[in-house]
Amino acid sequence: MTKKTAETESQIQLARFAKAMGHPTRIAILNFLLKQDSCYFGDIHEELPIAKATVSQHLKELKDSGLIQGEVEAPKVKYCINKANWQIAQTLFGNFLQSIKKNDSDCCK
Repeated sequence: MTKKTAETESQIQLARFAKAMGHPTRIAILNFLLKQDSCYFGDIHEELPIAKATVSQHLKELKDSGLIQGEVEAPKVKYCINKANWQIAQTLFGNFLQSIKKNDSDCCK
């Protein structure tokens, strides 16, 4: 017998992306990376007025979510947007944000 879960795989993935994007610094990092083909950790750190360790933590969260990817080019790490997962995120967020029930009533009046 399989256990039923309330969440679908799409909902779990959407929540993972949303959590990763749930901090202003991570949004700043994503905005910076969206303007580049790729860049190194030092470029990102120079862009943000925060400690290197903090930048590393935010990059880890974004990488773990799949929104970005990193490649070691010793002794540096190069980061870029994970384009395949970015497309998935666009679709999931788009579908979610457009899913409001269309009617004339206002539930809060």
